[in-house]
Amino acid sequence: MTYAELQTAIKDYLQNTETTFVNDLDTIIKQGEERILKIIRLPVFRKNVTGTLTDGNTYLSTPSDFMDAFSLAIISSSNHIYLLRTDVSFIREAYPNSATTSTPQHYALFDDTNFIVGPTPDADYTAELHYFYRPNSITAGASDGTTWLSTNASNALLYACLLEGYVYMKGEPDLLQVYDGRYKEALARLKNLGEAENISDSYREGTFRVPQT
Repeated sequence: MTYAELQTAIKDYLQNTETTFVNDLDTIIKQGEERILKIIRLPVFRKNVTGTLTDGNTYLSTPSDFMDAFSLAIISSSNHIYLLRTDVSFIREAYPNSATTSTPQHYALFDDTNFIVGPTPDADYTAELHYFYRPNSITAGASDGTTWLSTNASNALLYACLLEGYVYMKGEPDLLQVYDGRYKEALARLKNLGEAENISDSYREGTFRVPQT
């Protein structure tokens, strides 16, 4: 489903081509994408980046599209040394003197744009961050553009947008429940794909089977 096709489907399903509604379609679509993004950790939205922990600096900047961390490692002599995730207060208490340096062992999310590590690095280290990132919205592309969601989870995306659109229209509760039900059905299938099938191994766990009826 392309960006233009999604816009058309929303207008057709909700039977609304009123100017204000059409002008707010991008916001409605972004809200629909956000619904899905905040509920399911799809493997396709994982990313790896490298940066540098500098000597004497306890902070490391997060990427601009960062949402949450899966792991943070430093690379020393070609070996990955994974830091243990904790909280800021633990690091402050465990390593109260930032002038005391050594190989970092712990990390925490300090604020929206920085990690803090402890102890303070005693040298420059290459850091590898594996993280959950915010993908570009379909609204950021051309009219014939697509995203992973619009290509592989078009039902979930469409009904998430219809739900947001109908809330915007202050629609009838009974029809709102219909859209909500269809959205949750599509979401359950997507969640099963992203958080079960995509991270399972048929050799070890066997092929998924549905009881015969």
